[in-house]
Amino acid sequence: MDLTYTEEEQDFRARLREWLLKALPELPARPSPDDWPGRRAYDLGWQRRLYEAGYAGLHWPVDAGGRGATPTQHLIFLEETERAGAPYVGANFVGLLHAGPTIAAEGTAGQRARWLPPVLRGDEVWCQGFSEPDAGSDLASLRTRAVRDGDDYVITGSKIWTSHAEVADWCELLVRTDPGAPKHRGISWLAMPMDAPGVTVRPLRTLAGSTEFAEVFLDEVRVPVANRVGAENDGWRVTMVTLSFERGTAFVGEVVACRRTLGELARTARANGRWDDPALRRRLGRLYGEFGALWRLTQWNVSESERSGGVPGIGGSVFKLAYSHARQELYDVAAEVLGASSLSLDEEWVQGRLSSLSYTIAAGTSQIQRNIVAERILGLPKGR
Repeated sequence: MDLTYTEEEQDFRARLREWLLKALPELPARPSPDDWPGRRAYDLGWQRRLYEAGYAGLHWPVDAGGRGATPTQHLIFLEETERAGAPYVGANFVGLLHAGPTIAAEGTAGQRARWLPPVLRGDEVWCQGFSEPDAGSDLASLRTRAVRDGDDYVITGSKIWTSHAEVADWCELLVRTDPGAPKHRGISWLAMPMDAPGVTVRPLRTLAGSTEFAEVFLDEVRVPVANRVGAENDGWRVTMVTLSFERGTAFVGEVVACRRTLGELARTARANGRWDDPALRRRLGRLYGEFGALWRLTQWNVSESERSGGVPGIGGSVFKLAYSHARQELYDVAAEVLGASSLSLDEEWVQGRLSSLSYTIAAGTSQIQRNIVAERILGLPKGR
């Protein structure tokens, strides 16, 4: 892995910075956190700006509508947009970071032509229908059934923790198409329109007070067989492609955000006298080193995905495991630096602390990640 920047990459960074300086002041005010239609419009509007400027799907393959940028250019883009305070992908994250890359890697030419351009243009939002009330970390135990009826699947069941379901147009949905097969082998990956008859969405309110998750109930929902990505009953393998993107590259922008937050905490500690505490300085220094190492691991994972045809490897589990716990500790330290007054400061600190608690569960629990690292990377025997 070469960590130096070429002249071309430095020029790319300069042009991106120039564009951000012009584009960001033109953005409308951010909508209220509770205004999901407004947030959808805001996020899609930013995606449209990226598309028109040639930055949408920067690292996607050219034949998938992307720019075919190098891994280093992709990381430069994430660094510069985060440092400039540009909007995150928001409601677009499932389409841009999970479903879109999966379809680009596994979909047919027709599926790629139908679903990828609207994601890149900011026309359609996707949600993720993987987890179920009785199949969270043990995802392969899902029970939502899809019965073949001519050219359709008829789907019955329910999903939970479905990200952005209330404003989504499409859902990347896992269903059981062969209930008699071993649990990992009877699953299929479908693209389900969220306006199909029989789909009911019930928002869930989180500890932080937000409703970006929902329960989704499916009552004999008909989905065309043509919407299946991959072969019937091969959905577990396709799902591993989706999860490799979710764990391997979807969090990289947040690492940059955490490094910026750490810098803000260090400056605050110097200003309020907490910097005199050597134990606190050691914690901040260790976190600085840890997030620096996570950024290097990110560079390695993205470079590895380029060598493997654009799909991140299982090393993403190492990153996700380490990042989840580092993020929690970062906000523990924030509470120590800010003291009791942190609860009366900018709501962003409180939201960040509450959000950090979910990261050891989201995208696969830390226990699951440890199993993957132990069994698939270190080659240790499976536990009994």
